[in-house]
Amino acid sequence: MQLYDRDAIERAVGLDGEALAAVEAGFAALGRGEAVQPPILSMAIEEANGEVDVKTAHIRGAERFAIKVSPGFFDNPRLGLPSLNGLMMVFSARTGRVEAVLFDEGYLTLVRTLLGRAIAARHLAREDSRRVTVLGAGEQAERQVEALRLVRDIRALDVWARRREAAEAYAARMRARGLDVRIHDSVHEACARADIIVTATPSREPILFARDLPEGVHVTAMGSDSPEKRELDASVLSRADAFVVDTRTQSEINGELKAFAGGEVPFKVHELGRVIAEGQRLRLSPATITVCDLTGTGVQDTAIADFALSRLAPL
Repeated sequence: MQLYDRDAIERAVGLDGEALAAVEAGFAALGRGEAVQPPILSMAIEEANGEVDVKTAHIRGAERFAIKVSPGFFDNPRLGLPSLNGLMMVFSARTGRVEAVLFDEGYLTLVRTLLGRAIAARHLAREDSRRVTVLGAGEQAERQVEALRLVRDIRALDVWARRREAAEAYAARMRARGLDVRIHDSVHEACARADIIVTATPSREPILFARDLPEGVHVTAMGSDSPEKRELDASVLSRADAFVVDTRTQSEINGELKAFAGGEVPFKVHELGRVIAEGQRLRLSPATITVCDLTGTGVQDTAIADFALSRLAPL
């Protein structure tokens, strides 16, 4: 068994085309019914504004599978600590023996989450998308544009965050990377010219409404990943011409579909893996509005862990 720390993992794995292809292949396997993915094990630690999730999946035919333990403690930035932490344990899919422990401190979760958004944009956003709006200014926002640039020629960034000082610090860092960045005092203003909107907050109530959506926009929401979180008002889902999730079951429990809990969902729900595997074209015109709700899947974790280990210790 090998133990790898975050520094070694960061040197081996970044936001690049090969990593994106590995995660996309995981989604496609899920869409073809070639993955075994149990429900998420989740535990809240309310007194510390924290949670711990355990996710896993096996892609049939793969040499390895991973089990991820992922704590998220959302007051940590006030303590000078990152919100995310954790590790991934990688097992042989033939013998069940532990091959490696990837003590990534949440880095691989960050990478596969960013790549998941890029994959959603590749299949759902307009090909001429140039302007992205990011709602939130935390760790996820920092490298969001870098990931999106793998699939779209992003040139301009609009940002909104609950704390103005956080938005200003984020904007300064992104301007240093050559982007045209504007800070906005309201979500509506931030989204007015967007080609792509990304929500990346721990909000417990909706921050984005149908009235905020410009024609032809693509929205990827990923902050709602537990029962008490919400980022999208139900009007956003109903307004979408195509609504996509990573898995419907997870979205109904942890994601944005819980807005319709106890009632019938009044629109068709697509799963991203099937969109990829079947080559579905959901954007029928430049005016089409697409929305994707990503709650984070075990198949993404197994895919990125296997990819990381292939670079750290090739078979």
